[in-house]
Amino acid sequence: MRLQEPARLKHPPDTAAERTGLPELEEEPPMHRTPRLTAAVAATAATLGLCSCGASKGEEVAADAKQTLTVWAMGTEGQKLQAVAEAYEKKHPNITVKVTPIGWDTAHQKLVSSAAAGTLPDVAQMGSTYMGEFADLGVLEPVDTKAFQAADFFPASWENNVIDDTAYGVPWYVDTRALFYRTDLAEKAGVTKAPTDWRELSALATAYQEKAGTKWGISLQPRGLDTWQSWLPFLYSTGGELVKDGEPALDSPATVRSLTEYGSYFDKGLAKKSVSPGYDVLKDFNTGAVPMFLSGPWHVTALKEQYPQLDGEWAVAEVPGDTSGTSFSAGSSLVTFRDSAHKAAAEEFISYLTSTEQQTDWYRRTGDLPARQAAWEQGALADDQDLKVFGAQMKTAKAVPALAKWAEFSAELDTAIEKVSQGAATPEKAAAQAQSAASGLAE
Repeated sequence: MRLQEPARLKHPPDTAAERTGLPELEEEPPMHRTPRLTAAVAATAATLGLCSCGASKGEEVAADAKQTLTVWAMGTEGQKLQAVAEAYEKKHPNITVKVTPIGWDTAHQKLVSSAAAGTLPDVAQMGSTYMGEFADLGVLEPVDTKAFQAADFFPASWENNVIDDTAYGVPWYVDTRALFYRTDLAEKAGVTKAPTDWRELSALATAYQEKAGTKWGISLQPRGLDTWQSWLPFLYSTGGELVKDGEPALDSPATVRSLTEYGSYFDKGLAKKSVSPGYDVLKDFNTGAVPMFLSGPWHVTALKEQYPQLDGEWAVAEVPGDTSGTSFSAGSSLVTFRDSAHKAAAEEFISYLTSTEQQTDWYRRTGDLPARQAAWEQGALADDQDLKVFGAQMKTAKAVPALAKWAEFSAELDTAIEKVSQGAATPEKAAAQAQSAASGLAE
């Protein structure tokens, strides 16, 4: 959904490369990456004396008092939120909302540095894979679960924000992964319905090549940063987990089974083992070279806008599964920081942004899919058959575990998947090595 520092599932991607779901890759990326930014900034925070004492910068200000609320928002959301804030100010003349747009490429560094310096805003947008780290730093204010009800949101979007039974963020928008496929080429290959399980998915990929003459059967990310996003629906569809009882679960039978299935597409020549930097899957989807891929809801809009000639020749389906067809939940949430003196006003502003009416309006402005389930029952989302697939997928989606060391943990996932896709290790060996390397990263 990244993304992230460089890519962490936080937003509908802003660049063409990000929107492919296949990040820019080196031609020959090393099997073992250097540690990511998280470890460095965590050390910086410790050096600067960041603590989880949670003292506010002054006395709490009542919600109805005249005050300025500082808000950080990232990417496209940061650019679009100011207009919403101005509308909110008209309804709440005692509140001035100061929105600061921040690029996703600098968001993580800025948040950690500001946490260490004690200069965080009152409210911020937070990507789903940031939550564990910042909860661990002790800078987040727990959500008032009397003001916000978990049942109002997609279950996994709420769970993304829960650490040790405490919710630290309110879901703002969601995304997940589903299957895009060329229906016209499927019919040419003799297939008239979407695949619903792994057997049918593999059979369709093979039929595309052998009967419809496509160059590839499917696009799956082979290696590079955030390869785990492409593989995770395979794991979750086996009933597998990334973490169990506070420990990595990367050498489980489910992990091995999902890596085996994922790797089979590369072994059989159904998926590319490498892609060029900036690869745009939609170009190959348009020509028919790649007739299937897994991606997020932003590609629905991109296909309709960039390739209108394909209208009626493609569709979206829930991810084909093993024991189930389960994807993962991504997106962004809204958090209040513990040091804020404006928590009451912050809560009211977050309540406004996550209301059914505003969630519907936000989708109209940005295309971000609402986290509040009631917003799917009206307007365009209730009628768009392609986007409704993502709503259905979100109902059964699973959360990505909120880990303080997610960046390091996910790097080990990427490495294991790369070893399998490139034929450098068996699924069993790759899983065992990932389990060992991830020791201590799931705390």
